[in-house]
Amino acid sequence: MEGVDFDCRHGEFVSIVGRSGTGKSSFLNALAGFVPFEGEVTIPSSIGYVFQDYALFPWLTVEQNIGFGVLDYPCDERRKRISEMLERIEMSAFRNRYPRQLSGGQIQRVALARALAPDPPVLFMDEPYGALDYHTRDRMQSWLSHLWQQTRKTVLFVTHYIDEAIFLADRVVVVRDKRFVVDLEVPFAHPRNEDLRFSDRFLDMKHLVLDHMETRPVKIVERCF
Repeated sequence: MEGVDFDCRHGEFVSIVGRSGTGKSSFLNALAGFVPFEGEVTIPSSIGYVFQDYALFPWLTVEQNIGFGVLDYPCDERRKRISEMLERIEMSAFRNRYPRQLSGGQIQRVALARALAPDPPVLFMDEPYGALDYHTRDRMQSWLSHLWQQTRKTVLFVTHYIDEAIFLADRVVVVRDKRFVVDLEVPFAHPRNEDLRFSDRFLDMKHLVLDHMETRPVKIVERCF
């Protein structure tokens, strides 16, 4: 990517949406320090990262995978954090199961719990629901929205699903040709329910995002709404 000038407010949920190969994941990986880049990044030293492929250890149980995120904590505090996260993701009854014994949605919840266990101020999510079926993805979006309202983490969420980007976020940044082409404020208050997806205002915004993804010439980022 090139020519990126981007800022994110504390506690804000920002979706970055674009077609495959436009540089969305590369941008997130550069912010996280996984790949080299030219320029300047100012970000808290502690971030949580949820990957596309879950990245759970198949030989560890649910609670052990979550605990991997807080290995440097004292034993008592680590056990407390694990129990808190299991309760938060509603999987206390699954603590001794292995990833192979879980559904895709459950695996993704465990991956998110591991990222949140050390209580980072910023959370990166790189197409976390891309491998899920339509109905599971919708349920996970509603669950994540509810969880975010509880924690108010600063979230950067990469996706190529326009509905997902709008439903979850305070802002939607559209990427095309490895550039940020528009930065849109989402005008819907939280909490959001499933009926919102079928409203005229939601569909209008979906068409606006699609328009910027496909038809407009690349230019400097504009702020809308």
